[in-house]
Amino acid sequence: MKLHKTLYKSVWMSALSLTLLSSCDKGFEELNTNPDASPVVQPGYMFTKAQIDVFSNAYYSTAVLAAGGSMQHFATYKDVPGIGDKYYFQQGSYPYDYFQNAYPTAVVEISEVIRALQGDAAQVNLLSVARIWRAYTMHRITDLYGDIPYSDAGKGYTENLLNPKYDTQQSIYLDMLKELEEAAAAFDATKANMGTADLIYSGDVTKWKKFAYSLMLRLGMRLSKVDATTAQTWVKKAIAGGVITTDADVARINYLSAGQNFNWNPYAAALRGADYSTTSFGQNNTEGGKFSKTFIDFLKTTNDPRLSVLSVVWKASGSTYVTDSSPSVQKGMQNGLLAKPADFGTYSEPNPNILLKYDTPVIVLSAAETNLLLAEAAVRGWHTGNAATAYASGVTSAMKNWTLFGAAGVIADASISSYLTANAFPASGTTEAKLEAINNQLWVSLFPDEQEVWANFRRSGYPKLVPVNVPGNATGGTIPRRLLYPPTEESVNNEQFNSAIQRQGRNELTTRIWWDKQ
Repeated sequence: MKLHKTLYKSVWMSALSLTLLSSCDKGFEELNTNPDASPVVQPGYMFTKAQIDVFSNAYYSTAVLAAGGSMQHFATYKDVPGIGDKYYFQQGSYPYDYFQNAYPTAVVEISEVIRALQGDAAQVNLLSVARIWRAYTMHRITDLYGDIPYSDAGKGYTENLLNPKYDTQQSIYLDMLKELEEAAAAFDATKANMGTADLIYSGDVTKWKKFAYSLMLRLGMRLSKVDATTAQTWVKKAIAGGVITTDADVARINYLSAGQNFNWNPYAAALRGADYSTTSFGQNNTEGGKFSKTFIDFLKTTNDPRLSVLSVVWKASGSTYVTDSSPSVQKGMQNGLLAKPADFGTYSEPNPNILLKYDTPVIVLSAAETNLLLAEAAVRGWHTGNAATAYASGVTSAMKNWTLFGAAGVIADASISSYLTANAFPASGTTEAKLEAINNQLWVSLFPDEQEVWANFRRSGYPKLVPVNVPGNATGGTIPRRLLYPPTEESVNNEQFNSAIQRQGRNELTTRIWWDKQ
């Protein structure tokens, strides 16, 4: 689809649709009214914007520095951006960027779409997709912070409710699962759909139904430690409903390199803009970032063909530098460094031909993830499928996904087959060995969706990362378990803020959220 045209219309129209025109003086309303603006929400335009804003929100601070550093995909030698790398938080807004940016954009937008569509039976498919997308939006927020404004979310715009209550994460999860179930059941192939306003599936209700059940699988599995009985119930419902199992149904948003920057892949834009400029040649990265030694070593030890897709080392070539993606030269930087290494330029960083390209997709939910979760469900006895088969399908899909990023992302079938032979599913191993194999693959396969990588780590306990413990860190040398509510919540919404921390625990990086149990 012509994404740049859709995005331009979306941003323009959604901004206009949020403008409420009013006047007290006779005749002034007509004089002061923009003839091109609409005082009524246009659901299609607003939905497009709601899809965009989930991913364009604070990717570098939240996903790379906080989640990606904690998950030892990324490393930095600097202090200020070291929230995940060395568990420092001395200044900046890294721990609460996503919270304070999500509500006035993506949350308000999808809430307004739902409000505009409710009560119109002819729009049931549009409403169902919007309900599913709200669940997706809210689960990303609650997984970062725990208890959050949920039932009151978006009411500041419509009802001037400036002190929204914080719902418990348990109640949020149960409601999101209910919403997914109801929305999936309500689809009607004879009714209108979102069409091109939907950047993921162009309104295809069959694919959206699979998306809903796949998200249900993810959320159901998230409860495996805190409430295995409820987890099993929803996992079984999801599988029975029909989840994404083939690459043809992968949920993704495509982007372009042309036009304004909202056309660009937001992950690539954030990586390039904050740290990995294609003109610094890996020598003087602004935030001191590189790939982590843990990540690169894992890929090298397992002879993972994704290594040369994801990673490069910049090397001098005459008067300039060129990238080298050869596996032999890849070298990750240690987490927890307090000074710039003398050989900083020799460490691996994101491949500019893959991860830094503006015209690559964001993978929203894939067959790689669902197949690996199906493998885990089988191991747990919640699914009758074959765990080894689902594991192999998940790994294969994860590697095939990089083809969507261009020729540099193509991994040969023979390489995938060799990898699976060398890193086979431990079918005769212990339950722990099976769970570790599956979730180690999710640690690699979900990249660069670092929010989901971090959530799955906290949920599963894998991979078994060794935390850093540098002087002055904020967690006592333990990997962070959540991000922090913004200071504005404590000052402006103090009563609700205090209720949340009294239930959940102190507003600290080490406080575990509801589903994150030992």
